[in-house]
Amino acid sequence: MGLRTKEIVRKFYESNFYKDESVLRSYLHPDVELSWYGTTGLRKLDLEGIAQISEKLAESYESLRAAVDKVIAKSGNAAIHFTYYVRTIENPDEEMPLGHFIAMWELKDGKLYKGVQISQLGEEIDDNPWS
Repeated sequence: MGLRTKEIVRKFYESNFYKDESVLRSYLHPDVELSWYGTTGLRKLDLEGIAQISEKLAESYESLRAAVDKVIAKSGNAAIHFTYYVRTIENPDEEMPLGHFIAMWELKDGKLYKGVQISQLGEEIDDNPWS
């Protein structure tokens, strides 16, 4: 299950979930729980809360791209390290880092079920932090 788990997690973050709610729901378990530790503190999100944030992303950005640095999976659990890059509606020609993330997920029924995510505001980073 390790490779399948890695694929599910990677494909979710690389998908256009923020523009298509059906894609979001295809990756997230109906009973999903996400604890997100960010610059504004802890947010506990369910499926509807994640969908609302995704909708705001679609309204605010022309594009959202995940640059995945590493995915590790074992026994239906996965951890991912990535950076989101965005193009704003006001300036679609310039891509800039939005945030750096580490997320850990437990999968259930082939979908993301329980997660913990930590993020930091975007800034330029080392091209290969794992070297």
